[in-house]
Amino acid sequence: MRISDIRATTVTVPLEAPLRHGNGCHWGRFVRTIVEVETDNGIVGLGEMGGGGESAEAAIRGLKSYLIGHDPAKLEEMRFRIANPTASLYNNRTQMLAALEFACLDIIGQAWGVPVHQILGGKLRDRIPFATYCFWRYPNPKTGEGEVRTADQLVAFAQSMKQKFGFTSHKQKGGVFHPDYELEAYRALAESFPGEGSRFDPNGVWSAEQAIRFGQAIDDLRVDYLEDPVFGMNGMRRVREKVRVPLSTNTVVVNFEQLAANILDLAVDVILLDTTFWGGIRPCIKAAGVCETFQLGVAVHSSGELGIQLASMLQLGAVVPNLSFAADAHYHHLTDDIIEGGLMKYENGSIAVPDAPGLGVKLNREKVREYQELYRDLGNYPYDQDPLRPGWSPILPNDRWADPKDGRLPKLV
Repeated sequence: MRISDIRATTVTVPLEAPLRHGNGCHWGRFVRTIVEVETDNGIVGLGEMGGGGESAEAAIRGLKSYLIGHDPAKLEEMRFRIANPTASLYNNRTQMLAALEFACLDIIGQAWGVPVHQILGGKLRDRIPFATYCFWRYPNPKTGEGEVRTADQLVAFAQSMKQKFGFTSHKQKGGVFHPDYELEAYRALAESFPGEGSRFDPNGVWSAEQAIRFGQAIDDLRVDYLEDPVFGMNGMRRVREKVRVPLSTNTVVVNFEQLAANILDLAVDVILLDTTFWGGIRPCIKAAGVCETFQLGVAVHSSGELGIQLASMLQLGAVVPNLSFAADAHYHHLTDDIIEGGLMKYENGSIAVPDAPGLGVKLNREKVREYQELYRDLGNYPYDQDPLRPGWSPILPNDRWADPKDGRLPKLV
């Protein structure tokens, strides 16, 4: 069995409402590139990566010369062939490697007639719990609905998600408004769910002093962790010295060199493993093993997934013994998906691990065509910009906060 073709298709799938974050905004949709790897015996494996457009599709096509004729089971050789650590200083192929790894594992599972989790050691759990992912949200420009701009709206959104999906852990994405405003809102959120976990993530835009003050002010709450309050390992160490709540990251520990540095001089308590950022499911499992050895917490991170990457997250969560927390997912903000059967179903705050061969998902070709056309109509959006603040850019640490009194509707293109 050898790889005979690689294809890439960019799609854009609508969100219920635009999602604001400390570095910009998701402008009412996700843009993702679907990767298909075909073998000479007709098996097609699926992968997914963030972003898209002609550049992403061309980058994937550019790897054909590396991989046509390659055995999809030789995953370590593939890693060094396209993402050699030294060569990758010049080409940053980690996300592409991840998408290709998903697809090759999908191929192997289909060829062997087993789910990916069986290839990776066998599942330890049948369902993966998820946290509510609460964003500050602009209203949907078409309906005027879905806004989250005040503490009351934030709590109401989280309560509606709990009622609909059964979440028992609750995450707030911050870094948009002044830290004092977000502190008040976060306390309201956490206190609305007594006995349940909560977590906060300002996307690393605070100063160490702001982060320390915030961390000390939530010490009485049941906090899973404070995620990336500042950017950089030294800043995280400064904060960790002054607060008692655990710190987590998906930005300053995303490879093994950084993981080693963190272990030698501890800055972060919980490592958020992202199957894209780390270059695939298998590197995440390796990292989880290191964390298990050194008693660091582990959780599954979300980078804005459709169903293929969600399947990779579920397969990862199934096999990692030291999964300490509910996983993150943007998934419940989507209005649709490009896989057969539509959006995967939440039940009691969790999603079942797919047991079909491979990743356990198949493309809905009609949906792929529909959202490929939508991407061609709308194009990309600037993830690092705010639609109501033209010319704005965040600085580190940030002092350019949005105004929570600004209730305008954004115009999205």
